[in-house]
Amino acid sequence: MGGPALVLAVHGSAVPEAGAVVARLAEGVRGLTGVPVAVGHLDHQAPSLPYVLADRPGAVVVPLLLGDGYHRTVDVPAVARHFDCAVTPGLGGEPAVSLALYDRLRAAERAAGGPADAVVVAGAGSSRPGGNDGTLAAAEQLGRLLPVPVTVAYCSAAGPAPAEAVARARGDGFRRIAVAAHLLAPGRFGRALEALTGTHAVSAPLADHPRLARLVAARYGAAVRDGAAVRDGATGRTATMRDGATARTAAVPDGAAARTAAGADGAAARTAAGAVRVA
Repeated sequence: MGGPALVLAVHGSAVPEAGAVVARLAEGVRGLTGVPVAVGHLDHQAPSLPYVLADRPGAVVVPLLLGDGYHRTVDVPAVARHFDCAVTPGLGGEPAVSLALYDRLRAAERAAGGPADAVVVAGAGSSRPGGNDGTLAAAEQLGRLLPVPVTVAYCSAAGPAPAEAVARARGDGFRRIAVAAHLLAPGRFGRALEALTGTHAVSAPLADHPRLARLVAARYGAAVRDGAAVRDGATGRTATMRDGATARTAAVPDGAAARTAAGADGAAARTAAGAVRVA
């Protein structure tokens, strides 16, 4: 398939394993789209997003971010605007993410010897309005798939902290408390979760789950189909776009059907369009 370049805008991590996880995602997306996939980092790692976009003006940028915090709403659009690139919505709140989180959680529980009796969904955290909506949506959707209580925690910028949430659950009488890491790649937050005391299991990051590759490919495909130059609302200029908010907040099918429907996220991901071209 021919088309504009596809660039993943990722936060970056000082943890060496992070690059390998994102590389697996990029390879999966490449296989689905048939176009080369480049990775631009916002921090910690090279190459930087501006460096990558300088060689790919007019690219489609997919923010590999699970919340609409500062990077998603400010950093990425500002860089993309300079290179006349389209920016798709991030990944936060999508049923595909929640189903991937469910899979990772179940794998961690199996490795620990059995299911948890309470779950804490731990996100990165943001102090910006709406920045934690992705984690809240994931917890709500995960709660519909699990027969146990599901609460939220944040690794930074918001509360409660994961240790506090685990302690609360233990104080409420739960003993097999699992932490579902609402994180994309290994990093300091993931390591902090793994070091928590009193947990039954901690799930692995999400970026290299096949559902995430399909979601990113759907974001790219929607941007290519839409094709219109859409301007960033922050500039005060006019814009036309499909926001994809409905798909981002759509309820995950509950019960056994959701657990067995491997492709349950496909239709929702395909409807989540909304590429934004900033100029």
